[in-house]
Amino acid sequence: MSEFLNFHFEVDGDNFVSAGQASVQMKKNMRQLGLSPEIIRKVSIAMYEGEINMVIHAHGGVADVNVYEDRIEIILDDKGPGIKDIDLAMQEGYSTANDHVRALGFGAGMGLPNMKRYTDDMKIETVVGEGTKITMSVNLS
Repeated sequence: MSEFLNFHFEVDGDNFVSAGQASVQMKKNMRQLGLSPEIIRKVSIAMYEGEINMVIHAHGGVADVNVYEDRIEIILDDKGPGIKDIDLAMQEGYSTANDHVRALGFGAGMGLPNMKRYTDDMKIETVVGEGTKITMSVNLS
């Protein structure tokens, strides 16, 4: 089936007060759709980590969540600096967050690893100096 529900969110860059609002709203949406708590947990964690990364590193971006019959697809797209070394960025604990971000309790280097851990598929497309697009999916069965 090619039909799907789409939820679109603008992620405000450099605004840690509103960081995570899209994942909270998506959690409510998934509850209304009657999805299982395990699916809601996976999508919420992956999406929250992606939102925080967009706030920390990319001055915001957009998040689209598509709910299909068999999966949930999360697409995070930003116009930030891009990821110079994806393999390094995927290592737990590696972070390029500045001291201010770390003082706020963010930038522990678990964002991308957690996004991968809580999804069934994750693809990163990035161009240094232009931005990053991350597509993740969580299977519903």
